[in-house]
Amino acid sequence: MHDLVIRNATVVTGDAAGTVVADAGVAVDAGRLSHVGRVDDRNGREEHDAGGGILIPGLVNAHCHAADSLFRGLVEDLPLEPWLQTVWKAEAAILTPETCRLGATLGLAELALGGVTTTLDMFWHPASTVEAARALGVRIATGGIFFDGPGTDGGDPAARPEAAEAFFAEHADEADVIPGTFPHAAYTVGPDALRTAKAIAGRHKAIFHTHAAETEFEQAAIRSRYGRSVIRHLDHLGLLDERTVLAHCVWLDDEEIAILARSGASVVHNPVSNLKLASGIARIPDLLKAGVPVALGTDGAISGNDLDMWMAIRLAATLHKGATRRADAVTTREAFAMATIAGARALGQSHRIGSLEAGKAADMVLIATDRPHARPLFDPLTHLVFSTAKSDVTHVWVGGEAVVHDGRLVHHDLGATLAAVRDLEPAIAASVA
Repeated sequence: MHDLVIRNATVVTGDAAGTVVADAGVAVDAGRLSHVGRVDDRNGREEHDAGGGILIPGLVNAHCHAADSLFRGLVEDLPLEPWLQTVWKAEAAILTPETCRLGATLGLAELALGGVTTTLDMFWHPASTVEAARALGVRIATGGIFFDGPGTDGGDPAARPEAAEAFFAEHADEADVIPGTFPHAAYTVGPDALRTAKAIAGRHKAIFHTHAAETEFEQAAIRSRYGRSVIRHLDHLGLLDERTVLAHCVWLDDEEIAILARSGASVVHNPVSNLKLASGIARIPDLLKAGVPVALGTDGAISGNDLDMWMAIRLAATLHKGATRRADAVTTREAFAMATIAGARALGQSHRIGSLEAGKAADMVLIATDRPHARPLFDPLTHLVFSTAKSDVTHVWVGGEAVVHDGRLVHHDLGATLAAVRDLEPAIAASVA
């Protein structure tokens, strides 16, 4: 007798072979997948009929600022650099550990309802983000922030290494928290602090996550200061390896792509944010061709206005076809992998999440197919990448435990969160008046 059996689904496993099994399901025991495939002869203490829907691995959002959901739509029609000055003004006025938890709850709730089970989140007051994730029942990758100057959290730069170490100590060996170090970017964090952040991550065999080469302005600023481009600067400092996760990487030349491929570092593509802030279009087909691992992220709702991984998937699959005029620039399978196993790999977690395979954590999402845009349905993967919307997500499980049921959060009163955000809106608006 299994703990949970899900039946009557088309299972898109996301495994290395691209296995899809029709009229199938999964069995779950002790939070892990014990069987993936036909389940006709299996019984569970809890059973769920998928109703012919598509069962997929939980999505992995590999770059986010969930608490910035508080500022959704506040700053518009500006490129990144002036946009950031206004954003940081608003954050400095509003953010506290309590409001960070509120914003993170809002953002992570949106993500969970859209099928995201694991999020890599870079933001102030990471303990608040952990609290929000745990209240919802989802996994979170976060940790100590590094920033020259006080930052919007008012922190002392000299105290940030100790805070990062304390985060590792508190969350060592926890299944739901993936600690790392999170320097903001090479233009806001000096070489010594970057090396310190990487050394701390290295001691803990953890991820090191930073923004990199997002805009032309950033590239020019780093060249002016250090005499080399962003990726060359990070490489010169010894920061690039298989545990390095770089957000954006829009402005790269051929040699920088080769450096990334040699290093094993992962790149996180954020197409919605890059387009909305007019940052440019990342060279994703060239990165993939070179063998650079590419994951997918939403960035924050302040830059993309929502946290929709399905929009990100569809853009990752279509944007580069138009930009290169090559229909195979990013394949359907590559786009889906960016949001699942590639994200898990970037977080150092591909051994336990990112695909539906026996022995892995039972992080799963059920997609309804009783919708007009789901028929006819000839290829499940094509439907997922090009037709599925976050509103098609009906059920989400993390470690075999339901966190979304019939499109509603299981563990959290969303109404209370929405009311609290509404109460805060006048102060947020006033922060940039």
